[in-house]
Amino acid sequence: MEKLLCPSMMCADFGHLEKETRILEQAGVDIFHMDFMDGSFVPNFGMGLQDFEFVRKTTEKLVDVHLMIQNPSRYIELFANLGADIIYVHPEADQQIARTLDTIKNYGKKVGLALNPATSISMVEELLPLADYVMVMTVNPGFSGQSYLEYVQPKIEKLVDLGKKFHFHVMVDGAISPDKVQLLSRKGVAGFILGTSTIFGKEEAYATIIEKLRNH
Repeated sequence: MEKLLCPSMMCADFGHLEKETRILEQAGVDIFHMDFMDGSFVPNFGMGLQDFEFVRKTTEKLVDVHLMIQNPSRYIELFANLGADIIYVHPEADQQIARTLDTIKNYGKKVGLALNPATSISMVEELLPLADYVMVMTVNPGFSGQSYLEYVQPKIEKLVDLGKKFHFHVMVDGAISPDKVQLLSRKGVAGFILGTSTIFGKEEAYATIIEKLRNH
């Protein structure tokens, strides 16, 4: 399977969001990744609804939304109607997580399960048959520019095996460098959220970076 390369638009140049989106699309990215935070579940605030709407109308590629918020069930309908293709929620933030995953599926969207570094597989194992994508956070969520947490590696590898059984894609998010893309792709990880460690703020063109990631 070809790598799913997913730019984290929280790291893009917001002064030129339309241009950034078009250039990334032309560069051949697969999914535009959009982070939303509430200042409670994580100690930061992310993108705004207008940013999501702007990216959604600018591209025909898949767009996901990563809800790093308490009680994400309140916003499933909103983002489904705004055109999110994949909706990620955290089991740590929702007391009725199975119902929320069902709600996402009932809207015809792909179900994303996002796991914090300290969240064990045993906590979510019963949910895995409901998921289309399982995204492992390889930093503590909320801020870009952090260091990759090596202790999540065994969890990633176990989830790759479980993904073959339950038919979900394993994604990784947080300090994903080109070396990590290469290493984790060989281990069976399907998708990579790309931020300042790989694509944004670099001297090379997006197309050059994406081509190198594809071919290594």
